[in-house]
Amino acid sequence: MSTSIKQAAYRELKNKTSFRQSVKNSFTMAYRGLLKIKRTPEQLFDVTLQPIIFTLMFTYIFGGAISGDVKSYLPVIIPGILVQTVITTSIVTGVQLREDMDKGVFDRFKSLPIARIAPLAGALLADTIRYTIATVLTFSMGYIMGYRPEGGLDYVVLAGLLVIVCSWAISWIFAFFGVIARTASSVQGISMLALFPLTFLSNAFVPVDTMPNWLQWFVKINPISHLITAVRNLTNTGTAGSDLIISLIGAAVIVAIFAPLTVKAYMRRT
Repeated sequence: MSTSIKQAAYRELKNKTSFRQSVKNSFTMAYRGLLKIKRTPEQLFDVTLQPIIFTLMFTYIFGGAISGDVKSYLPVIIPGILVQTVITTSIVTGVQLREDMDKGVFDRFKSLPIARIAPLAGALLADTIRYTIATVLTFSMGYIMGYRPEGGLDYVVLAGLLVIVCSWAISWIFAFFGVIARTASSVQGISMLALFPLTFLSNAFVPVDTMPNWLQWFVKINPISHLITAVRNLTNTGTAGSDLIISLIGAAVIVAIFAPLTVKAYMRRT
């Protein structure tokens, strides 16, 4: 075997080992993130209390005015509350990332024999547990209030997975803010400023045709509206339309853009 072939084989083996080690280290860091939640359970207040409070509040405030009664409004509001709650929860990814960097946690990780990307990837993996908790609680709260998805359990699970995947993709945006921002409070402020118009100027709470004409065009192109419609179609009718495809393509585009940007900025700062 020639020297060049041996060198190529060695590089290939090294890359495979490095990739496997990075994946292993990432799951280890994700487990660390879960241990943090176990030791400080108040970190789960947003994903446990928010779905309950928002579901009760918006349902009983808007239900009678929009759909005539609460029961008729549940198929509209539960998917909207689900998407709003889980996506808002993804902001925590960037905030906690910035806090760990400010405390020097990532500086200590640099001294360990682990992949440099592992702390970042692990944090993003651990946060999927938060999204799952928020998803389960929102559907559970809706069921208690009388919501019975006609799509069946299979499509409810599929809708929940869709929201979790899209929220994980969006968390890359907030992770990027977490890496480049100076303080955790600025990360939260910037993220909320960007996210609130998208979640409230959508079809989450009221029908689009009840809005002014100048606002309808934005709501119809709002990616959050497409995601909410996809969830409604899955849970209420058991169908998967174009909104599902648009949501998945949007999630893929976000990851394709912000994952490299976040990793590059993270590597530069750590």
